[in-house]
Parts: sequence; C-alpha cells; structure tokens
Amino acid sequence: MGSMTAALDALDAAIELVGAADIEDVPAPQRFAVLERLETAMRRQVAISHSQLTRLERYEGCPPISIVVADVLRISRGAAKRRVRDAEQLVPRQTLTGAELPALLPATGRAWNAGLLDGEHVRVIQRFFRDLPDHVGPVEVEKAERTLAEHAQVMRPDQLEKIADRLGAHLNPDGTFSDEDRARKRGFQWCGGQRADGMSVGKLIADPTLRGMLDAWLAKFAAPEPEDTRSHAQRQHDALAVLVRRQLGDPKLGKHNGLPVTMIVTTTLQDLASGAGHGVTAGGTLLPISDLLRMATPTYNYLAVFDGVTGQSLWLGRSKRLASADQRIMLLGKYRGCTAPGCTVNGYNSQVHHATKDWKHGGTTDIDDLTLACKCDNLLVENDGWTTRQLADGQTQWDPPPDVPLRGGTNNYHHPERFLPKDDEKD
Repeated sequence: MGSMTAALDALDAAIELVGAADIEDVPAPQRFAVLERLETAMRRQVAISHSQLTRLERYEGCPPISIVVADVLRISRGAAKRRVRDAEQLVPRQTLTGAELPALLPATGRAWNAGLLDGEHVRVIQRFFRDLPDHVGPVEVEKAERTLAEHAQVMRPDQLEKIADRLGAHLNPDGTFSDEDRARKRGFQWCGGQRADGMSVGKLIADPTLRGMLDAWLAKFAAPEPEDTRSHAQRQHDALAVLVRRQLGDPKLGKHNGLPVTMIVTTTLQDLASGAGHGVTAGGTLLPISDLLRMATPTYNYLAVFDGVTGQSLWLGRSKRLASADQRIMLLGKYRGCTAPGCTVNGYNSQVHHATKDWKHGGTTDIDDLTLACKCDNLLVENDGWTTRQLADGQTQWDPPPDVPLRGGTNNYHHPERFLPKDDEKD
C-alpha cells in the first residue's frame, strides 16, 4: 500500500507541475510534440488503471466488479463493463496454478500498455475479431491481430477501420458465414433512451429467418391502403404495433414475475384530469396522456392511478382482480423499478422484495413493507449482508455491510421529477 500511495502522490505532484506549466514557453513547432507526450502519458495511465482491474477480487457483500467500479469511479455501468472486458483482453492472464498466459490480444495489449493506442483503436480491433467468422484459422488470426496492432500505432482509428475492413475481406473472400456466426451477431436493442419528443430509436440485426417472417407479415399488414398518406416506414411501424398488440395479454403467454405479459401504466389523477403530462410504463417508457386516453385502457392493459400530491393509490383499472398481483401492480406504480441506489433495472424486470424482514424469515406480505428489487440486488440482501428498510416518506433505504466500498441510500433514478426543485424552493 505504501509504494502505491507514494507513486500516486508523485503522480499528483507531477500533474500539478504540468498543469501549472505554460505551453507558450515551448517554441511553436514543438508544441504538438508536447501534446503528443501528454496524450501518451494519459493513455499509459488508462492502461495501468485497466490492468489493476484484473487484481480486484469479489468479496462477500459486493455485487459484480463492474457495478462496484461504476459506483466507486462514478462512471456508467456500460463504461465499467467495457473497462473490465478490455482488461480481460489486453492484460496477461493467470491460470489457477499461477502460471502466466499471454493476453487474448497480445500485440494490441503491448501497444496499449506503451500508451500508443487510444480506446477507439482498441474498439476497431475488437470489432474486427467479433465480426470475423469462426472458420478463419488461428495462425491467420494471430497474424491479423499483430498486423492491426502495428498499423494502429501510426494511424487514426478511422484509418485503421478501413485497413480492418480490407483485411477481413482478404481472410474471408467468399463472404462465408456459418449459422453460428450469424447467430452470434443477431440482436435488438434500443439506442439510448426516449428522445425529447417521446420517440425511440432501435437497432435490429435480424437473422435470415426473422427477416423472412417479418417480410411476410409486413407484406400483408404494411401494404398501402386507398388514400393512405403514410410513408412506407410509417406503415411498417404500424404493422409491427399490430403484431405486438395482438399478443399482449394472451393467456398462452403465461406470466412474467407473477403478472400477465401485458403493458402496465401508472399515472396521476391530476394528469388524467388535465389531459396533459404522461404515464409511465413498468419498463420506464413515458407515455403521453393523450396516447393513454386514445388507448381507452383496453382490458389487456393495466392502469394504476395515484394522487400526484400525496402519492396515495386511488384506482387500479384491470380486467380482473389478481390478488397479490394487484399489490405488485401498485408497487410498479410507486417505485417503477429496482429501489437499490443507482440501479436502472425497470419494473418489468424487478421482483417484489420484503424491505424489513424477508418472507422466509417470518416477514409478512404487507403492502407497506413491500418494495421492488432486481434479481441481482435481491441476492445482495439474501446472501451478502445488505439490509433494507422503509423510510417515513415511503422510499426504500439500502445499507451495505461494513467494509464494503459502496454507499447506501435510496434510488431516484426511476423518479426524475424528484431532481426538480419544489415550488417553494424556486426563486
């Protein structure tokens, strides 16, 4: 600990010296060389930081390392996962017996540790191997990695990307991909959150089977109608909405976390009365009240209404009573997602959690003591010594066990309105 602390103290002092220095004291032609040295130094620090991630150990009471790193460094969980993944690929590994193995990307790792590569260079090389088909042999893979690492040291990432594309075409000239190659690339995800206008952008990489099925569906339900003013893209959007709408609420779908597979929306009496504002789905999607009213709350959806001032539950619209499921629906309206500090898991993917005493330890299913927690955070309470309790304002307090380097607290992520100043706090 002493040597590391001393090294960090020296680094802090050196950064202070560099920050106090004036680049104008350097002759103009040499100033770019100064920036280059600064860039190399920063890259080396990043590489060193990444290498330390492989030395971190998970101990009792801690969630996965990436989550701890995200909270301690105050970076996004996505960024933390990328750092852990980079460390796993760029830093030499050890076997269970302690023997050292080369990094998965050894040449790239050496250049990275020397401060010669930026994170964008690494992304290009990682993407190249992710898209490379499995039939390319290990010898060619090793040569390709070494070649890309060499070019990355003298090229910008956008230039390197062109080299990677040419190299990929050379190694797979016939464009041959196996079923496993295609299956590995398939996926759908939303590209960020909702935009300011409430719309969302998604990215779909469809395998041939899904593409064929969608083509057949869209041929019927996205076909233009007489006097149809919609564009081709708009018709396809509406056809997909028909496809999903026909499935939601079907008993054949079973249940998800104890509830029918359907849309659950919560809103306030005040917003309903004014016809403005929005409802919130259990997935965290904001649904304009105008859209909600047009839906007329079909029987396959659930609508929970709260008082916007007191938070008191007022009404639950549904086709039939579901006993304990009704409690869960109101919990979705109250909490909207996992209540653990900083957790972004939405309500659909959260579980009911006993805040004071778990059911298996004698806790009762009292709505005032129920809250929401994702599977990962629920296990922190069950297995790793975390505790939860309900506060007077109805929020759930999470407290870590001693010696865990995380702060406890409540979670406002699913309630962005809490970040706004109250009327009596405004200037």
